[in-house]
Amino acid sequence: MAEIAHKFVNTNGIRMHVAEAGQGFPVLMCHGFPELWYSWRHQMGALAEAGFHAIAPDQRGYGDTDAPAAVETYTQRQLVTDLVGMLDGLGIGQCVIVGHDWGGAVAWNAAMMAPDRIVGVIGVNTPFFPRTPVKPTDLMRLMAQGKFHYILYFQEPGVAEAELERDVRRSLRGFYQGGADLGGGIPSTDPPGVFGPAGGGILDRLPDRPQGSFLSDADFEVFVKTFERTGFRGGLNWYRNIDRSWEEAASLENRVNQPALMITAELDPVLRPELANGMRMFVPNLRRTVLVKGSGHWTQQEKPAEVNAAMFEFLAEFRNR
Repeated sequence: MAEIAHKFVNTNGIRMHVAEAGQGFPVLMCHGFPELWYSWRHQMGALAEAGFHAIAPDQRGYGDTDAPAAVETYTQRQLVTDLVGMLDGLGIGQCVIVGHDWGGAVAWNAAMMAPDRIVGVIGVNTPFFPRTPVKPTDLMRLMAQGKFHYILYFQEPGVAEAELERDVRRSLRGFYQGGADLGGGIPSTDPPGVFGPAGGGILDRLPDRPQGSFLSDADFEVFVKTFERTGFRGGLNWYRNIDRSWEEAASLENRVNQPALMITAELDPVLRPELANGMRMFVPNLRRTVLVKGSGHWTQQEKPAEVNAAMFEFLAEFRNR
């Protein structure tokens, strides 16, 4: 297995922790919430052995990367600027970008905001969503109709932090449930922890049982120890900027022109596979959409062999650049 090296790069006013493995054409992988570079551990060595330069940072607000205090510094434009500066610091001109969950939003935005640096995009669970005609939080309030909506719950600084940081281990156990832990299907009603009756917090809706079977105890401890140290505020601040990011995106083309691959997960209770339907209208060079059977939300950790195979097929055209 290829060795993973760690370094720090100064970019966009922060110090960013970056994990790297291998040499060859660069593949930049962006994690989601609440995750770390470590979420890509199954891809790092596989990409390196296949002749690629695998790069997985802790993004702004996570892990060993700086977490600025100001909420407004976590917009999508800031997050993309972080990555462009990181590429500069590593001496990399162009890359394929891969994003899961919130990292998927960053990947699609990077393709639009820095098209000279991003030559291909792989979305994992998170499809390309065109800009809505109204502010995202207004749309969510309309959809929620006074009920619980996790993104709206995350908006008030300090509220979700207090709940989630009371017992980090229990909070992460609730989040980290995989497709195999759902009993072979997704809930027919409101997904756990996402939507539901008004009142209470997110942990009232997340299962209190051991972490998903896709995580060994040792893997789980990596996440627990890190979030016990950092807390959740950095990651939550990404949610608190959805309206600011929406305003910033007004000048973008609302279209991704680079070659793209979309990987969906059959049992993701929130980012359902059908959300990727019709994506080609906004991503005209979408090469393929791959459905990973039996996977819940944490696809690259739950089904690494399937994810890696789909990635390698797509990346073949970039190998000799």
